[in-house]
Amino acid sequence: MFYDLKSIRDSFDLSQRDMAKILKVSKSSYNYFETGEHIIPLKHLNNFCNSFNVSMDYICGLTKFNYPTTKIIELDRKLISYRLKKIRLENKVKQAELAKILNTSQSNISSYENNKTLILTAFAYAFAKHFNISLDYLVGRSNESVIRKKR
Repeated sequence: MFYDLKSIRDSFDLSQRDMAKILKVSKSSYNYFETGEHIIPLKHLNNFCNSFNVSMDYICGLTKFNYPTTKIIELDRKLISYRLKKIRLENKVKQAELAKILNTSQSNISSYENNKTLILTAFAYAFAKHFNISLDYLVGRSNESVIRKKR
């Protein structure tokens, strides 16, 4: 998974310590996110996008163009769960098949779709890529399901 946190941080002339404070994580955790040693949790990725007015599709490399929103978006687990299930069903994919695609268990897919747990960033990204949909749409940052390439 690709995300370019460093170039955004550099463009605002912020240190990793500054970023850690903004995201309310330790400096070492932020460093791991930036270097790709750890995948940034969805809630922190959302906060990053809110703080720097960037789209998830852009920061995760799904598009080369930034389509930001000026609104502060809170993740709505119920909406995410609904959209996961809706997209899966529209594509006539069973939970077990999706579990294989995402390299996880069917029980995890069920937990995500039934709003028991928030989907992990890596799975949300893989889901968006597999179904060719906007990650911003999946998590409720946009109402456009198509990944926008260029205006």
